[in-house]
Amino acid sequence: MKKTPFITLEKAREIAEKIPTPYHVYDEAGIRANARALKAAFAWNQGFREYFAVKATPNPHILQVLKEEGCGCDCSSYTELLLAEAVGVTGHDVMFSSNVTPELDMKKAYDMGAYINLDDATHVDFLEKLVDQMPETVCLRYNPGGSFTISNTIMDMPRDAKYGMTEDQMAGAIARLQKLGVKHFGIHAFLASNTTTNEYYPELASNLFRLAVRLRNATGAHISFVNLSGGIGVDYRPEQPCCNIAIIGEGVRQRYEQIMVPNGMGDVAIFTELGRFMLAPYGHLIATVLHQKHIYREYVGLDACAADLMRPAMYGAYHHITVLGKEDAILDHVYDVTGGLCENNDKFAIERSLPEVQIGDIVAIHDTGAHGHSMGYNYNGKLRSAEVLLKEDGSFQLIRRAETPADYFATLDCTPFMPKC
Repeated sequence: MKKTPFITLEKAREIAEKIPTPYHVYDEAGIRANARALKAAFAWNQGFREYFAVKATPNPHILQVLKEEGCGCDCSSYTELLLAEAVGVTGHDVMFSSNVTPELDMKKAYDMGAYINLDDATHVDFLEKLVDQMPETVCLRYNPGGSFTISNTIMDMPRDAKYGMTEDQMAGAIARLQKLGVKHFGIHAFLASNTTTNEYYPELASNLFRLAVRLRNATGAHISFVNLSGGIGVDYRPEQPCCNIAIIGEGVRQRYEQIMVPNGMGDVAIFTELGRFMLAPYGHLIATVLHQKHIYREYVGLDACAADLMRPAMYGAYHHITVLGKEDAILDHVYDVTGGLCENNDKFAIERSLPEVQIGDIVAIHDTGAHGHSMGYNYNGKLRSAEVLLKEDGSFQLIRRAETPADYFATLDCTPFMPKC
């Protein structure tokens, strides 16, 4: 399947006249349509709520768009809680899922009235010491251990993950929390990442629904919601299958009807915490070709680097690349596409088939809407790029300016060196 950019060469150039490349651009229309498709897929569940994983794209303008589409915020740190609060997302519109949690972060989540998702049984006492009164509802994170398998295919290895607690620990934590006055409970688990099969969420849901029944039976606790967290992936490669959220939602519904309803738990709400699925396809990193190099391979050098998109350097992750204006050209050249860091892994693509590339060409690196700009850093003194929202009416808005040297030096004590830095 061909991957088509949501931005044209003409629009990219129009933006670049005011906001020089490199910049990340987000497609508002695509984001809204995707959020509505997710909501429709789970409309059968009266309490359904998506809590967008803020870590994926921590920009208040993006959070505002998603808020308007009925989404809450999944936060994992004090700063992410502040971002949610800045756009008016507070109370039970916030899910706080953290691990190795500082007191400041936990207290902020409590003060905001967020759902608190405890990662470990010891966090029950940790929370009790921080607050005057325990919240009415507390969520617990589950780790089943072993491997998570679908149709004899290992999707991930929960036993190697640092997150969550065992079922026995969850039951003990619930008993302790009930004595402290907690009345309602949520169950949460994240067992695989970036799955591109429609079977993952239904299989995860089946496991968590059965767990919910067992915990209810063992403790008498009222389970108010099951949080399926994230894990639904996107088709980074053109040949990859693409998840169908309608099929996924129907698969979860069938498991719900089979397990929850017969056990008298048909009032349990379903929550999700999707980041990659919600945003990745609706972001591009736009960059300009600065140089070419002809040695043992053919190299194309961009004005962007791993500081703007770390995933290829960090994970060897694939991101599709389109040379704008040459979408229909023959892919008859092979290039390594690189940035300018003093690191040999600063490559967006290795031996990638592309049309003939010339200096000054503008490229769109696909699927950077999640875990793109948010993973940026300043190694080599590189400055993180701007973020732009492409509005539904075709206009565009700068939603984060590019960093400047002044930003880079702002946290230094330059007093002995003034005015040199």
